[in-house]
Amino acid sequence: MKYLNSYHRKNKAYWRLLALLIITNSSAQNLSEHLEEALANNPEIQSFELQYQISEAQIQEVETLPDTELGIAYFASETETRVGPQRFKVSAKQMLPWFGTIASRKNYKQALSETKYEEITLAKRKLIAAVSQSYYTLYALNEKQKILEQNNAVLTTYKTLLLTAVSTGKATAVSVLKIEIRQGEIQDMMVLNQQQLLSEQAHFNALLNRDFKEKVNPPKQLRLADTLLAKSNEKLSLHPELIIYDKLYESVVQLEGLNQKESRPKLGFGLDYIAVDERPGLNINDNGKDMIMPMLSLSIPIFNHKYKSKTQQNDLKQKEIAFQKQERFNRLKVTLEKAINNRRAAHLSYKTHLKNNKHTEEIIALLLKKYETATIDFSELLEVQDLQLKLKIKQNEAIHSFFNNSIIINYLIN
Repeated sequence: MKYLNSYHRKNKAYWRLLALLIITNSSAQNLSEHLEEALANNPEIQSFELQYQISEAQIQEVETLPDTELGIAYFASETETRVGPQRFKVSAKQMLPWFGTIASRKNYKQALSETKYEEITLAKRKLIAAVSQSYYTLYALNEKQKILEQNNAVLTTYKTLLLTAVSTGKATAVSVLKIEIRQGEIQDMMVLNQQQLLSEQAHFNALLNRDFKEKVNPPKQLRLADTLLAKSNEKLSLHPELIIYDKLYESVVQLEGLNQKESRPKLGFGLDYIAVDERPGLNINDNGKDMIMPMLSLSIPIFNHKYKSKTQQNDLKQKEIAFQKQERFNRLKVTLEKAINNRRAAHLSYKTHLKNNKHTEEIIALLLKKYETATIDFSELLEVQDLQLKLKIKQNEAIHSFFNNSIIINYLIN
């Protein structure tokens, strides 16, 4: 359990750092509370911790000698000896492995246990990333819903203005129909987005192992950090996904050490006790004396092909693990490169859409001002309003992409 306690301390520091790196203080506190709840209640994590406890318990299992063999035999047909007939025989035998074999078994089980511990570390890191990504997806969906609602409200205002313009001859009824059609499309988008929001909320609650319908309050506002995270392949090499391969490699090393010990001879100690009855009518020394016979045995693996085969297998397994680790490192490195580039692109996209959105607001203001003095072209206004909606949605998507890739980066190198 010392490994688990150590991990919990490191783990709390990790998710607090993750939260503080990418969101405002109030939102960071909210996310950190969700992360703490997920780490405490997620059934997958609990399952991994139980597997680790089982592997720890298995270490004690190997610190035992082979079963002691006890036997008892009764002579149905008595064997007559000089000192009397034999009645029954009791025997005990204990085999002992070669010196250091038990220690090798313990080291092998300990190596497997450390691998399970790293699996807990990896599972918790993945859970932190999954909860964080779901949290920001909820934010993005909530923001999109607000954008759609605001756009629908603006279209309602335009419709009111347009009806007045129709009555005064400044516009036609065709423009009213166009607005109604556009409102219908927006309302459909709102319904679809709301369904996605409910689905993501269920996913988030499932990660925290609580009621799927429980309300989740994502942050009201997110700010994008101007400083992008630097690349760090050194930190990447310390990722739990890679450390697991190191632990697996070490377990194979210990397994080969155990194989070498088991290929050695095995010693056996035993004792036979034979009960003897007295011979009647005879007066001899040791008449009816029981017999005690200590025994020493040696088990020699003359045909040791299986041990040589295991050595060959272990050597190949070590090479396989080394290749697997390198392949995984390459994949993680590519993922890190993509996340850094995507994060930078999202940051740039956000600033571009923010600037363009301000321009559309200025255009809309000019068009509405024109309505006060002349006939307004509502088709042009709707076109600009539609453009503004797309820009706001893309801006929201850029924010989501920024934080989503921030989570990937933190998952890989923090």
